[in-house]
Amino acid sequence: MYQHWLMFSLASVGWLSADGECDVSDYATAYKDLYKSLDLDKNYIQMVNLRPVPSSHTYTSVYVGLYVSSITNVNEKEQSFSTQVRIYTVWTDDSFSWSYDDYCGMRTLSARKDQIWTPYLGITESIKTEYATMESQYALMIYDGDVLLLDALSLTTACIMDLYRFPFDIQSCNITLQSSVLSSQELRIKPLSDEQEFTDVSKQSFKTQGEWELLSVNYSRGYSYVFGHEFSKLIFKVTIKRRPLLYVINFMLPVFYFLVLDVASFFMDASGADKLSFKVTLLLSISVLLLILNDTLPSTASEIPLIGVYCSVIFTFIGISILETMLVDFLMTRGAETRSAGPVETTAAITGQDDVPIFLIDGVRDSRVIDGNVEQSRTLNSLKTPLCWTRVAKIIDVTFRVLYIITIIVFLSMLGKVWYSDRYPPL
Repeated sequence: MYQHWLMFSLASVGWLSADGECDVSDYATAYKDLYKSLDLDKNYIQMVNLRPVPSSHTYTSVYVGLYVSSITNVNEKEQSFSTQVRIYTVWTDDSFSWSYDDYCGMRTLSARKDQIWTPYLGITESIKTEYATMESQYALMIYDGDVLLLDALSLTTACIMDLYRFPFDIQSCNITLQSSVLSSQELRIKPLSDEQEFTDVSKQSFKTQGEWELLSVNYSRGYSYVFGHEFSKLIFKVTIKRRPLLYVINFMLPVFYFLVLDVASFFMDASGADKLSFKVTLLLSISVLLLILNDTLPSTASEIPLIGVYCSVIFTFIGISILETMLVDFLMTRGAETRSAGPVETTAAITGQDDVPIFLIDGVRDSRVIDGNVEQSRTLNSLKTPLCWTRVAKIIDVTFRVLYIITIIVFLSMLGKVWYSDRYPPL
């Protein structure tokens, strides 16, 4: 069958083998005679509708080859896969065989598709199917009875995508060819060649160098059952890999830089008024990136993509960091207010000691003994209270800073391990 496919490729660009002894007039006459001998000059309903049945078995074998020429669009939101493919279809009809020696060595002949029987094969996953170029109205017949048909199609098919490891993901989309008219007892679909040839030819003819890279084109045969009837089908599995550079630059690196800036903000003055507004600005920037990411990823995904976990956790980290900054700022402000308030003096008379004033400083009795130029004063709580608030604020700030950096390192290490270890799963 590979030789037939090669012959079809040569014939499709106009290759014909003619006997060297025939001149132009003889060749034209032979062409008309062959056309008439195959009854192609008559519009027989039987020729169009009657399925060719070989003598060896009761069903018709149809060989199909699918080659991907480009990937035009992959819509993650709508779970659709748009490609341009070339589909080669080959079957045998003994009624269209002839001896090429009798017709000036003509080994091939083209005929309109509406003059002969052609297998109707539908694409199960198709959402929208159009001919990539002008639809070919002709089929190619070879002297040994093989009939070959080439269709260039622009397909949009449904494809269930696993975006868990987006943008380091590998997607596999199926294109299933199946006859909805003839059961497996009448028609069976078989591959035209092996998987390696499907992959190699597709890569050689691949025309786009966009976001996606073609990895392989594999196939599997199967059967489907409709109302108790068995139908043959051929499933082509197109495996593609995303090129992640665009998403790394536009999403992952900016979010990581925001996290680095948040860590760097710990070395700013804790009492500075700009520190809190700086962190809030970082939080708003990540919110914008999350909104853009939400327009790309589908809302019906069974698992949260790792890039969503990455952005959401960093968003949470910065949110907790803002709360810690607010707490530290509150404690520092409380200590400053206590320090600036100073001692509160009240005077009370004590019997028998009129010359010694009594002061109550923050509710604690303090006596001043004046002896010449020496004055002893003790303001215990008024000095200890502001120092206590400041000390607590510094302890919280240092402890949170250490735990924050350790948590970030652990999180990024675990996430990178999951992302990288499953980046290239076995096909």
